[in-house]
Amino acid sequence: MITKFVMPEVIFGSGSISQVGECSLRLGAKKVLIVCDPGIIHEECLEIILMSCKEAGMDYVIFDDLTVNPKDFEVEKGKALYLEHGCDSVIGLGGGSAIDVAKAIALLSTNKGTIHDYEGIDRIHAPLPPQIMIPTTAGSGSEVSQFSIIIDSKRKKKMTIVSKSLIPDIAIIDPQTLSSKSPQLTAATGLDVLTHAIEAYVSVAATPLTDVQATNAIKLVGQYLRPSVASRSNKEAKTKMAMASLQAGLAFSNAILGAVHAMSHAVGGRFPFQHGDVNAILLPHVMEFNLLACPDKFATIAEMLGEDRFGKSTIQLALSGIENVRRLSKDIGAPKSLKDMGLHSDHIKEMSITALEDACMITNPREISIVDVERLFHQAL
Repeated sequence: MITKFVMPEVIFGSGSISQVGECSLRLGAKKVLIVCDPGIIHEECLEIILMSCKEAGMDYVIFDDLTVNPKDFEVEKGKALYLEHGCDSVIGLGGGSAIDVAKAIALLSTNKGTIHDYEGIDRIHAPLPPQIMIPTTAGSGSEVSQFSIIIDSKRKKKMTIVSKSLIPDIAIIDPQTLSSKSPQLTAATGLDVLTHAIEAYVSVAATPLTDVQATNAIKLVGQYLRPSVASRSNKEAKTKMAMASLQAGLAFSNAILGAVHAMSHAVGGRFPFQHGDVNAILLPHVMEFNLLACPDKFATIAEMLGEDRFGKSTIQLALSGIENVRRLSKDIGAPKSLKDMGLHSDHIKEMSITALEDACMITNPREISIVDVERLFHQAL
């Protein structure tokens, strides 16, 4: 079997964001569009990045007109700003929303049409401008992935855009940026990391290269997410969670994902919920559904989360891993059900149809029908 593993240049470590100006120069950039979350504007990390750009003699323009679960019209605004100011490169700074928008703007700066034309797999033809992505959460993994997720505001649907062209040139991961995040955001993004790692590990497109990244990410989340939520100043926990996010991102970028993300995208297209919160609710239910397809892998997941194999059958061990995931979510205060978040059964039929059409469903380890998806949604209510 022939496999491929793709990734950007990765710079990892405390204080690494100060290298962004030098990195931009290496890529031939002269004027960058900095795409960031609105909340980043007053954070120290943006000041460091702007200073680095100034020291490198780099002009820049800032675009922060975006929301959680970013929309198609926000991408259009960013593209217009990029072209108006004659930018030649893009820096994405923030969580998955900012980085996904940054990628989409880069895409449209050199490719014709609208972002809707690129929904699906490998529809990008023209090369993209240089891209540097800097995550400030742990996190979406978008800084190393070939994904961009953007909402079609008319269809109320998250579009999954997949292309190796979306893989940034450089990803800068600085654990220091995580210390300003609230416990609630740390919990939500950390459970997103766990979902990435688990879905990549059981994906039908998994390989030995992705398995190494995924299993290590699962182990790190099991050990360090609780202390990371408990304390903003725990440097070891922040560094380990930054590494977990990076490795989970590398895993799912190459192995893709599964039913949790397909269903979560369907929810996120209609409701302004935190993506990680939705994943946390759906994950144990989808794990139970998928267990039949690969019990050995789910048993390994349990071991990575600290469960003892002694005296347990493969199925018993796998089930204990699913309960471990439930305990973790409870311990860090994740929402318990979709109903608690404000979702009602009226939306399930339509969301199930949308989820079944999502590209992430292709690599789910167990075949899944519309009836199965609806049942899973009802279980998560």
